[in-house]
Amino acid sequence: MTLAIDIFLILHFIGLAGIIGSWLAVIKEPRVVVGMLHGAILQVVTGLALVGLNEADGADLNHMKIGVKLVVAVVILVLAIVGLKKERQNPGSTAALAHVVGILGILNVCLAVVW
Repeated sequence: MTLAIDIFLILHFIGLAGIIGSWLAVIKEPRVVVGMLHGAILQVVTGLALVGLNEADGADLNHMKIGVKLVVAVVILVLAIVGLKKERQNPGSTAALAHVVGILGILNVCLAVVW
């Protein structure tokens, strides 16, 4: 079980890197890019898997923290989807959404570490 949890945790970190790294890569000319979407999908899927695996392993989880982090992750996912659709229709029009996605990604890290 520990190996599975470790693998999903690594994938979770890769999703985080996809969100924040994509934002930092385009920060001079901000726009929503596909890396943000892929990172958000990976974060949600692996986060849910981690909760399930840890519950099955008998870990004592902070469900309030998990719920808040899930809401933030789903908001990031929705904003990435909306931003990509807008970006395809009107290139360069998603600067604000890109910043919100990046900042929410950092917020989710802070919640994971501090809470």
